[in-house]
Amino acid sequence: MSDTPVWVALGDVPHTVEYIDVGPWRTRVLQAGAGEPLVLMPGTGGHLEAYAHNIGPLSEHFRVIAYDYPGHGYTTHATSNLELPDYVEHLAGLLDVLGVARAHLSGESLGGWVALKFAAAHPDRTARLVLNTPGGTMARPEVMERIRSLSQAAADDPSDANIRARLEWLMADPATVTDELVAIRRAIYARPGFAESMRHLLCLQDPEIRRRNLVTDEELAAVPHGAMVIWTSDDPSGPAGVGMDMAEKIPGGRFEFIDGAGHWPQWEQRAAFNQLVIDWLTKEG
Repeated sequence: MSDTPVWVALGDVPHTVEYIDVGPWRTRVLQAGAGEPLVLMPGTGGHLEAYAHNIGPLSEHFRVIAYDYPGHGYTTHATSNLELPDYVEHLAGLLDVLGVARAHLSGESLGGWVALKFAAAHPDRTARLVLNTPGGTMARPEVMERIRSLSQAAADDPSDANIRARLEWLMADPATVTDELVAIRRAIYARPGFAESMRHLLCLQDPEIRRRNLVTDEELAAVPHGAMVIWTSDDPSGPAGVGMDMAEKIPGGRFEFIDGAGHWPQWEQRAAFNQLVIDWLTKEG
């Protein structure tokens, strides 16, 4: 089994990639399509290429905006710890610069966490949410330590083995970690200053810092236009019951389950994921 290369997947998709100043952050942003804005938000240590195979199908229905968070990807490195208010402030600033008054938000892991916090803080700017194995409601020490150790090792020594170990932790099938995915992440992690930036990103894996950033039941109740919570059969961060509980606490919440996938749906699950997103964001009511 093989995967379509990232930039081959985007080859026939009209899109732009540019750097936009958002406060102190020189932010890498990809845009494609037209219609209602849909912001795609990856997980900790991730980058916009994570959505390369989603952008084409989604851009047929929406103005897709994918970006690298502060300290992530090719956006300015972090020189101090980044907590959830920092990510929320950056997203609000990015939407301002792009002239977006209100957007759908689709976030995976950290992205779902940021989406929930943003929705609670800026309900007037938030349309519907898609939360794929979102973070922010759990503080499991063994998972936090695994994320910290794998991520920092990959940043400190971005060898093929260390990068591959970090990516394979996300997937149900290690074969879905292609040489290309490893090469993309190695190029990012090998940049001078990235290892120090990663230390500041991983502050959320510190128990005390994490606790003060967790999503509250009040914030879940404040989501203004509903959320689809997607969980997977082989997610390493926690059981599907966590997602079900989250969906029940969000007004208009909906739960969906994808079998045979890890933290991030790959290959055969991708088309199903894209269709779930399109159906949820375009449905009436």
